[in-house]
Amino acid sequence: MLSSAEILIAKHFWNTAFKNKAVFTLTIFIGLLLIYAAFSGWINFKNQNEISSKYQEQARKDWLSNPDKHPHRMAHFGHFAFRPKAPLSVFDFGMESFYGNTIFLEAHKQNSVNFSEASFSTGILRFGEISIAMVLQILLPLLIFFLGFSGIATERENGTLKILLSQGISWKQLIVGKSLGIIGVVMTLFIPIILTTIFLWWLLQDMSISLDETIRLLLLILVYFIYLVIFCVIAILISAISKTSKTALTSLIGIWLMLTIVLPRGSQALGAYLYVAPSKVTFNAAIENDILKEGDSHNPDDPHYKSLKDSLLRTYKVDSVNKLPFNYSGFVMAEGEKISATIYSKHLDRLLAIYERQNSFSKAMAFLDPFMAIKNLSMALSNTDFASYIDFQQQAEQYRYKMAQEMNALQIKYISNKKPPVDQPYKIDKKHWAEIQEFEYKSSGVETVFSNEIISIIAFIFWIGLLLFFIRLLSKTLKAI
Repeated sequence: MLSSAEILIAKHFWNTAFKNKAVFTLTIFIGLLLIYAAFSGWINFKNQNEISSKYQEQARKDWLSNPDKHPHRMAHFGHFAFRPKAPLSVFDFGMESFYGNTIFLEAHKQNSVNFSEASFSTGILRFGEISIAMVLQILLPLLIFFLGFSGIATERENGTLKILLSQGISWKQLIVGKSLGIIGVVMTLFIPIILTTIFLWWLLQDMSISLDETIRLLLLILVYFIYLVIFCVIAILISAISKTSKTALTSLIGIWLMLTIVLPRGSQALGAYLYVAPSKVTFNAAIENDILKEGDSHNPDDPHYKSLKDSLLRTYKVDSVNKLPFNYSGFVMAEGEKISATIYSKHLDRLLAIYERQNSFSKAMAFLDPFMAIKNLSMALSNTDFASYIDFQQQAEQYRYKMAQEMNALQIKYISNKKPPVDQPYKIDKKHWAEIQEFEYKSSGVETVFSNEIISIIAFIFWIGLLLFFIRLLSKTLKAI
């Protein structure tokens, strides 16, 4: 329970906060940025999903409008997989602008996600986009530090600190009261923008809200509230141990720079240095080499496929592939697709293991930097993190493999082994193209956030415990002078 003294201190801080013109100006500026971020997030969501929906329909129409043809040609005609933006991406753009949301799917080849916003934009995008999450993560802590640097340090300079303590106010009550005062001021920005986010989130789902998305939203609000409270307490504690307000302000600006700029960039660079990932060229070359070692399905003299052919001829007791009761070429293509997909998955798993070690290193830095914790949790809850990107790519690869194998199955079943006339190539009825179901991305549930971001969650708990410890410790050791 809060004491009357703590509530009184908090109210006094809130009433006097905006008398500082610099703080008032900064608050207005951040408020305008939040409005712009909400508007741009809404526009981005609407535009991207409209574009994705339009071209997904066009891709499906193009697929179905193909005439009668050989199924292997259809496998190479290919298809597109689009990933719609998640509702909470209006709040946190995350990595979507850099990874893209479209994959071209074709037989024998695994493509990566393409058509990212960054690839079509100027280099300015690489400095970061203005999203609601970015403003809350970076700029609002700066406002908190400008609010809190003078919280106790100025009282010490003016000599009023002695008077407060002599009137029976304890250090704990002073720290808690001042912290609550800053939290109250910050809520004047936080609550309206959260209400705006809820409205946009509800509106962009066509008023059809799932339980999973609701839980994500509530957790997002909770972790941001905790994050901002952490910075409020840090500001007051630094002010409490500083001899002058100037020293407190300098220290807090240094802490802000370290937490929001230096440590995040440094940890990512160090993680990439410690766990080196192969380049795209090296990755693709390694896959090609392994496929060639396993067998080249386009080479009739390849040992693997020659052995496979001999085995089939013995099994069906024929002396030529033309006498097999199914299309031999389709069988070979199916075998080659299976081999190449298995090898690709093996190499991708190795690459993802390297990325996981890099990300785990960055996540561990959350115990030194709460900014890292909120950044990871925010993207995960908004479905705009690296794990969501990989999940989309894996679902698209499963769809691609199934599509290619269904085309191979049609070839095996309907195409003759005998060589067709030059002017009459083999083909099957176009009605079979409709048998391939449309790609539909299914996002993972909120439970994956707890498994993927357990380090970030524990880091938040650690910061809460650490600050409570320092409040108790400093309450016993701080002096008025």
